[in-house]
This record gives sequence, structure tokens and C-alpha cells, in this order.
Amino acid sequence: MGPFVTQLIFCLVLAAVQFVAALPWLWALDPKTFREQVRSPAGWAWFVGSLIGVAIFAALFFTYQKGSAGLEDYGRLYGSLLHIQIVADLFIGVFQLLLLVWPKGGAMALSAFREHIRAPLFWLMGGGAVGLLVVAMIVPYFTFGDDYKMMKQICFDVAMLAPVAFGVLMTSISINDEIEGRTAITVISKPVTRRQFLLGKYVGALMAAFALTLAIGWFLIWVLHIQPRFNPLDPVLDPMPTQMANLIKNATLPYVPGDTVLFLSGVIQWTGDALANNLGLILGFGQVMVLLAVTAALSTRLPMAANSILILVVFFLGHLAPVMHRAAEDWQSQNPNAAVKLVGFLTQLLETVTPTLEFFNMGPAIIRDAPLSIGPFAVYVGSVFVYALVYTAIALLFGLILFEDRDLA
Repeated sequence: MGPFVTQLIFCLVLAAVQFVAALPWLWALDPKTFREQVRSPAGWAWFVGSLIGVAIFAALFFTYQKGSAGLEDYGRLYGSLLHIQIVADLFIGVFQLLLLVWPKGGAMALSAFREHIRAPLFWLMGGGAVGLLVVAMIVPYFTFGDDYKMMKQICFDVAMLAPVAFGVLMTSISINDEIEGRTAITVISKPVTRRQFLLGKYVGALMAAFALTLAIGWFLIWVLHIQPRFNPLDPVLDPMPTQMANLIKNATLPYVPGDTVLFLSGVIQWTGDALANNLGLILGFGQVMVLLAVTAALSTRLPMAANSILILVVFFLGHLAPVMHRAAEDWQSQNPNAAVKLVGFLTQLLETVTPTLEFFNMGPAIIRDAPLSIGPFAVYVGSVFVYALVYTAIALLFGLILFEDRDLA
């Protein structure tokens, strides 16, 4: 088998992956036309012909770029486009599963999700967050070698704060306005229970916030890749993406022929960056999940303005309570008396009642002298996410109790 034929087969596989990943969101855009094309021989002929045409063009392009280091950049671009398609497929699959196992609640969630992502606030928050990422990429920090770490910390904070602000505002407006405007009566008068209404609204808002998180995260990966070019003197050490990329390379690259190694290396670099950085995004999203659950619970009784103020208080207390408790313990060890014990009890109570939001901070994983292995970090993210699920369940249960006694008439 000649080199060009081998390369053509490889390009055919790459093109097929992109085409297959495009099918779910093409179906979601226009289900009727999609079904007609699937049942039509002309539709299949167009699909196969386009696939072969793209593969031939890619094989010729690889031949023209033979040995060029730019192939790795094209591989990153390919990986980033596939990343977008997989994210779109993820949301389509999740909502189809929800509609299958929880039809009425899933319909409420899908309706709320569509309402939220069509809102101008969604695009305003997303555009503002991307703008802040660009500013963080080009602004010097004068940290004597730690500019990259500082920039990465800011980027992850932006990727967490934008979905929190968006989710809190939209959840408050969506739930409380429907209750106060008596729209909820119309929905619940159909065979939809209060539980399905509240949980469906929460899941829809949560998925919209998750979509915003992943969208910002996609730009974050590009920003982290480009930033070292603005400051080439700053040594960049980002161990977790490198560890993940090396694991994938060791499993795949020995079996890849010819110059396609360079292209696939770029794809693997993007994949390693995406998997490692998505762990940080999931860690921050746990905080979004908890705060949105508290917002949904309070929205059954409070208007948006009061709800937003209370969530801001919970946000600050969730970050400050562990620090206050440790300070009280140190104070008690130095000066034990009844007043100090009372302060220690109050800080411990506050830490127990409010969510410990310090668990969701990416700072300790980024700003450290010793590199952090991706395995232990993944285990930590998993344990913190379980904590977020437990606290979310408790907050939503409290919200359901409040909603059951709420007069909707």
C-alpha cells in the first residue's frame, strides 16, 4: 500500500469522525429534513461523496504540507472543531435521555434551557467573559515568572463567575416571575406536579449555565495555548495537560504512519488540554450547581432582587466561613474563655450551614511549587463534585418544601 493511499485512508477516518459527530446536531436543527435525507438515496450519495471529497482534499493537503510543523497547528484546529461538535451532541443526548426517562420534567427543563440560551443575558455574559479572557491573556502581571499561573487562575475564576451570575439571575426571574405572574398555575393545572415544575426549571437553568461554562472553557483552552507567545520569557509549566497528552500519545502515535503523526500530535495536544482543563471547569461548575440550587429554593418565596442579595451573602460566607473557623480555633488555643468558645461555635455552625465553596477553588491546584499529577486531582474533583450533588439535593429538597405550601392562586 503506497504512502498516499495510507494517508488517504487516515484522512477518510478523520473526515468520517467529523461527519458522524455532526449528525446529532444536524438532526436537532431540522429533524424533518434530516429524516427525509436519511431515507433518500440521493442524501446518502451526497453524504458519501462529500466524505470522500473532503478526505481526498485533506490527503492532498497533507502531501503539500509534508514535514511542515504547521501540521500540528492544523491538528489543534481539527481537535477544537471536534470539541464543539461533541459538546453540542452531549446536550442533545442529555435532553433526549431526560425526555425518555422523565417526560414532563424533561419537557420543562428543555423549555427553560431554550428560554435561557435565547436570552440576551446569556450572550452578554458569554461575550463579556471571552473579552475578559483576552484581556487576561495580554495584560502583564509583573509576577517575576508566574504570569501564566496568575492568568490561568483569573481565567478559571471568570469561567466560574459568569455562569454563576447568569444562572442566579435567570433562575430567579424564571421561577419567581412565573409564580408571581400566575403563569405557574397554567402549567401546574396540566398534569405537571409542583416537583416537576421546580426541578425542571432548575435543570434547564443548570444546563444553560453548563453550556455557558463549556463555551467559555473552549476559549479558555485557546487562551492558555496562545498566551506564552505574548510573554516568551516567562517559563510555562502546565503539567496536567502535558501528562494527559503523553498518555494518549503513548497509546496511539506508535501506530500512526508517516507525516500524519504531526497532525495527530496536534489533535492529541488539544485533547490533553481539553480533558485536563475540563476537570478545572467541572470543579468550578460544582459551585454553580450549589448556588443555583439555593437560588431555585429561595425563588419560590423571594423576588429576584432579594434572592440575588442573599445568594451574594451565601457566596461570601461560603468562602469566608472556613477561614473564620480556623481563625477562631487559633484564637481559642491562645486565649481559651467562654466568649472565644462562643465565637468558635458560631463559626463552626456557619461553616456547617453554608456550603464550603473553598472546595471548588482552582487556585491551590494552579499556584503551587510542586507539579500536581492529574490522577490525584481527578479523584479530588470527583469527591468535591459528590459533595456538590449532596448539598444540591438538600437545597432542592428545602425548596420543594417551601413550594408545596406556596399559594399560587
